[in-house]
Amino acid sequence: MIAVKAPKNYLNEPGIINRIGDFVAPFAHDNVMIITSPHAWQATRQALDASFAEHGIHYQRYFLPGYCTSAAIADFTEQSLAGGCKLIIGIGGGKVLDTAKGIAESSGQLPLITVPTIAATCAAWSPISVIYTDAGGQLESMPLQRTPEWVLVDSQIIAQTPVRYLKAGIVDALAKWYEFEPYLRQDESSFSLILKAQAAKLAVDTFEQFGQLALAANLAKQVTPALIRVVDAVIALAGMANSMRDGITRIGVAHAIHNSITHHPDLHGFLHGELVGFGLVVQTLLDDANPHSHRQLLQSLKAYSTPLTLRHLGVNEAEADRANQIANGFRIDPAIAAKLPFKLNVERIAWAILETLQKNPIHETTAARP
Repeated sequence: MIAVKAPKNYLNEPGIINRIGDFVAPFAHDNVMIITSPHAWQATRQALDASFAEHGIHYQRYFLPGYCTSAAIADFTEQSLAGGCKLIIGIGGGKVLDTAKGIAESSGQLPLITVPTIAATCAAWSPISVIYTDAGGQLESMPLQRTPEWVLVDSQIIAQTPVRYLKAGIVDALAKWYEFEPYLRQDESSFSLILKAQAAKLAVDTFEQFGQLALAANLAKQVTPALIRVVDAVIALAGMANSMRDGITRIGVAHAIHNSITHHPDLHGFLHGELVGFGLVVQTLLDDANPHSHRQLLQSLKAYSTPLTLRHLGVNEAEADRANQIANGFRIDPAIAAKLPFKLNVERIAWAILETLQKNPIHETTAARP
């Protein structure tokens, strides 16, 4: 089987925020709920208000106070139902957009528009909401039936953001290929997996050709063809890879490492993609195959400022204890882990995390593999 859940429409256009009313008006002119963050709202409010005024659109704006939690979604859902909400708009980064998607789903599958203001994840597109604890620990993924009517990407807004977000987004997107490829090595018969991997590989190829040009444009706060292509790869190609599913949920090793690390409050200063990048380093140490590809990956991760070792994460003491804690928090169903061409157990994962402390963590290891 194969199932595809994707947004109905995707548009990346500089200055699109100035026309947002054109996209909202067909769905609602009143009782519009906007979920956002203070920074994202500051970047979009003036243009949004002007466009909404042209169309006579009225809205209520709410700030997400913390993480995307079940309680936050439930509270906003209650308010949306009490106010007769007709449309949900999410404006911001991944936590805001996941919350908006969760509200649209829980409110009776209301129409939804997502407006990413950073290109740090594929949350604007992806057909899940990632649910956290109040303290920021990743709990689960909430599958969604309702996909956005529009994903509106204003590359002019994204060009103004710190380049760190785009670097993290690139790493999160390229991780999809490196996480899917080991599963594909073991199973070339799944059409869904093949399609996921092809979309993910196209994103990797895009970053190899245009990644540095896009970062330079971002640093200069300029919209260029390279920046637009890379933003599309981060949001649309990575989102497309997540949109194709079959009966098997193949969790990426790097993302599982990320999920465990989120339960360590002292490591919350890192972006999602940065922690996923560290997880990729751990995965390459667990996987004996293709050392040339591993070296290429390490070079890319260095170029995108990924933390490559426990010390880069800020762990400077009791490293073995921390490695064991992260390894014990690692969650992939054993039946899924068995579909990978390398073994996953607490001992091996802890060893690989500690092995990142070696000078060249990908191809020069000093400790014997367990």
